[in-house]
Amino acid sequence: MITSTLGVRRAVTVTITASAVLAGGLFTGQAYAAPPPAPSITAPGGFVMNNGTGATLFGKAADTRRSTGSTTKIMTAKVVLAQRNLNLDAKVTIQKAYSDYIVSKNASSARLIVGDKVTVRQLLYGLMLPSGCDAAYALADKFGTGTTRAARVKSFIGKMNAEARNLGLRNTHFDSFDGISNGSNYSTPRDLTKLASSAMKNSTFRTVVKTKSTKQKVTTKTGGYRYMSWSNTNKLLSTYSGAIGVKTGSGPQAKYCLVFAATRNGKTVIGTVLGSSSETNRAADVKKLLDYGFRR
Repeated sequence: MITSTLGVRRAVTVTITASAVLAGGLFTGQAYAAPPPAPSITAPGGFVMNNGTGATLFGKAADTRRSTGSTTKIMTAKVVLAQRNLNLDAKVTIQKAYSDYIVSKNASSARLIVGDKVTVRQLLYGLMLPSGCDAAYALADKFGTGTTRAARVKSFIGKMNAEARNLGLRNTHFDSFDGISNGSNYSTPRDLTKLASSAMKNSTFRTVVKTKSTKQKVTTKTGGYRYMSWSNTNKLLSTYSGAIGVKTGSGPQAKYCLVFAATRNGKTVIGTVLGSSSETNRAADVKKLLDYGFRR
C-alpha cells in the first residue's frame, strides 16, 4: 500500500512537472517570438519608421546622400505651409518665366497657363499631384523675398535649407525648389522620411498628398475661368490599402524615388526608397517595406 501511494505521488509529480514545462515553453515562445526577417530590396537606399513612435523599422544605406528628384517638393510645400498668416486662397498670377522654365528643363508640369490667377492651395495641388515644376517656381517666386525673381527664388531655397537645419537633417541640402539639381541637391532615406513625418503634421499637406485626382477652377487672364485636372503620380494610393501619401521623384541621377506612408489599424508606417532602377522595382520594394513595417 505504501509503495502504491508513493507511485501515485510520483506520477502526479511527473505529470505536473511535464505540464509546467509545456506551459512554460508555450508562454516563452509567445513572449520572445523572433521578429520577421527584414526584406531584401533592390533600391540602393531605403528607410522605414513607425510614424507614431519614431522607431526605426528598416534601414539600407539610410544615411547615404543621394539625388532626390521631385521628393524635394515635400520641402517646397512645407516651407509654404509654414509661412506666417498664410492665406491659402490668395491668388498668384502665372508668369511666362514659369512656362519658359518648364520648356528649358523639359520638366514635369502642372500645365499652368500664363496670365491665369491660381490660388496658393491650388498651386500646392499642382505641385504635389502632377509634380508641377511650374507650380514649384510660382510658389518660390511668391514666398521668397527680394526685388527680383532671381533674388526671391534664392531666398526661398534658403528657407528650405534653414528648415532642413531646424529639423536636424544633417545630410540634406537643396539647391533648387523642385529637385532639378544644380549640382548639390541631395538627401538620404532617413532624412526624407523625417521631413515627410514632420510635413504630415500639417492637415493641408495631408489632404493634398492623399488626393488621387482633383479638378480645380482657376481664373483666366480675361476674368473668366477654366478647370485644371491633375492626377497624382503616386500610384501607391490606388494599389496599397491604407496608403496616405506622400511623393514620387525621378530623374537621370535620382532614378526612381518614393517617400511613402500608410495607416492600418491605427498604426502609420512611413519611409523612403531612393535610386530604384524602375517604377516596377520601386513599387515592389515599397510594398515589401510597408508589409514588413506593419508586421513589426
